[in-house]
Amino acid sequence: MQRPAKPFTPVRFRLQPPNFMIPYGKQDITISDIKAVEKVLKSPMLTQGPLVPIFEDNLAQFCKSKYATAVNSATSGLHLACLALGIKKGDIVWTSPITFVASANCALYCGADIDFIDIDPHTYNISYEALLKRLQGIKNKKEIPKLLILVHLCGLPTQLKEINKLCKKYGIKIIEDASHALGSKYENYVTGSCSFSDLTVFSFHPVKMITTAEGGMITTNSKALDRKLKALRTHGIYRPTSEKNSMPWFYDQKDLGFNYRMTDISAALGISQLSRLSRFVKKRNKIAQIYKKELSNLPLKFQHIPQNTLSSYHLFVIQLDGKLEENKKKRLSLYKHLRKNGIFVNLHYMPVYKHTYYKNLKEFKFLKYAEDYYVRSISIPIFISLKKSEQEFVIHTIRNFFIEKSL
Repeated sequence: MQRPAKPFTPVRFRLQPPNFMIPYGKQDITISDIKAVEKVLKSPMLTQGPLVPIFEDNLAQFCKSKYATAVNSATSGLHLACLALGIKKGDIVWTSPITFVASANCALYCGADIDFIDIDPHTYNISYEALLKRLQGIKNKKEIPKLLILVHLCGLPTQLKEINKLCKKYGIKIIEDASHALGSKYENYVTGSCSFSDLTVFSFHPVKMITTAEGGMITTNSKALDRKLKALRTHGIYRPTSEKNSMPWFYDQKDLGFNYRMTDISAALGISQLSRLSRFVKKRNKIAQIYKKELSNLPLKFQHIPQNTLSSYHLFVIQLDGKLEENKKKRLSLYKHLRKNGIFVNLHYMPVYKHTYYKNLKEFKFLKYAEDYYVRSISIPIFISLKKSEQEFVIHTIRNFFIEKSL
């Protein structure tokens, strides 16, 4: 649990704003990355070449899963994961309200009904207690969800063992939305190993752990699911698996699939980036520990990282620690103060059910801790190339805000 904050002593720092904006996150591209992509651009195959399966094999090996399927985005990956598990009209899917909308949209793409389980106020992930209470309150078996999509917010894995055991009891499938969490660990399990889930989905958007510009990956330990995923990403087309087939040229569309394929250009970048992933995660954790140490005497709270869990720290979220109504105004003031000083902070995320589309869909239940999170939180800069001087500037700018508020 979080330790009590040290007494805050107002000390004003003279700040020299940078002559450019410090983003909350960005990619790290090296000469080796550029050369890897350049090599593909000079090759005869740009799309369906040899590098996509190599990238898939490399990531599966890193995650300790049996199979991996590369796609053109994590959104596509979540959609295909739902389809592969047979999610359809009339089914019920549950997920976290504190996530990007893609975690919920994927169920709607399949015609399913979506609902949300409240978060744990300390980890910001789905609350095991809230999930248990919701399941115990079900009186009609038809209300039991077919699928639970777990979101590893900020790069922190959820309580996988406990939730997996509960879902098995009720016959619920599990997808891990690990868009934030490549390189993280739950106890001794690497995220993506699918030790406690059916499928895991990763994102390679530029601000994530590694990037392929746009792209994603789905891991699984099921041969049948892997074959289904690879067909669905290519229009639902299946090809002969045996070289002895009398018609090796033959292919057959068996499902209504999509063109969700990754290119060899993206895969080349991904392979190059993946070789530095462990270093990336180590650097992000170092940045996070500096923030915690230097901001610990301010009226702020941080995400609780349980023992024996490694976060990949895709995001570093600070939460204002005070009365709820006061935080609404103070959070906006802090947000404006940071942006005015060249720090491009953001909010991750507004509860999904508060978006206009979802409000028009149906009336969702008010979720206390999701709402509380929303009015307290801001994501501050964390990325591989964040300079020491830049991080110090972020820290001092936050400190000065509280100094001004205390005068």
